[in-house]
Amino acid sequence: MFWSLVALAAVIVIFGIRIVSQWQIGVVFRLGKYVRQIKPGLNIIIPILEYASYVDMRIRTMDVIPQEVLTKDSVPVKIDAVVYYKIFDAPKSIIAVEHFGMASTLLAQSKLRDVLGKYDLDMLLSNKEQIGKEILELLQGPTDEWGITVISVEIKNIEVPDNMKRAMAKEAEAIREKRSRLVKASAEEESARKFTEAAKIIAESPNALMLRQLQTWQEIGAEQNSLIILVPTEFAKIVKSLQDNK
Repeated sequence: MFWSLVALAAVIVIFGIRIVSQWQIGVVFRLGKYVRQIKPGLNIIIPILEYASYVDMRIRTMDVIPQEVLTKDSVPVKIDAVVYYKIFDAPKSIIAVEHFGMASTLLAQSKLRDVLGKYDLDMLLSNKEQIGKEILELLQGPTDEWGITVISVEIKNIEVPDNMKRAMAKEAEAIREKRSRLVKASAEEESARKFTEAAKIIAESPNALMLRQLQTWQEIGAEQNSLIILVPTEFAKIVKSLQDNK
């Protein structure tokens, strides 16, 4: 009798040993009913009566199948997104939902279409981070009941039709051209204002005109490698008066 008990205990130990990896949680069911969790390391369950399912507790990524969405301003776009999620309640992820990965994917696709349909194309392209946060908030409610927490939703790519790309390129080119013309007009206006102020100063001081002429000649000589003979203003006036007297 003693040896029978020893043999039975040995069988239970041998066939009931379960090794759980560091990143896993084991969910034990006895006759189909959830009884407990087993943690990483060496564990023993009752063979035949109990079995264990293992749940990966690491952060996972889920690629959402590219979705065709019609924006608020009636532009068809294709959206590609990725969802980062993690299981925080292992028993719920098995008991509350069948194939939690597939369920999360389908839910993400549905919420993605619902949210993106509320935005026009310009908002969609410029606020991807904000849209991702909005989808995240919509996913967190249902997935909490499945023992899953959604960490982040990232919009990877927004594919725009070719004809819309050409229209956007023309619009961007027109905006840049407008900006260039405004900058040029502003520069010309500022230049004209400075010339007006300079003319007033020169009109009040005739010697300033002579100094400006000397500076201009100097610049011309430096650039053109020319020889410039400077004649003093008073000497030029004397010569001119002598010519007139003749």
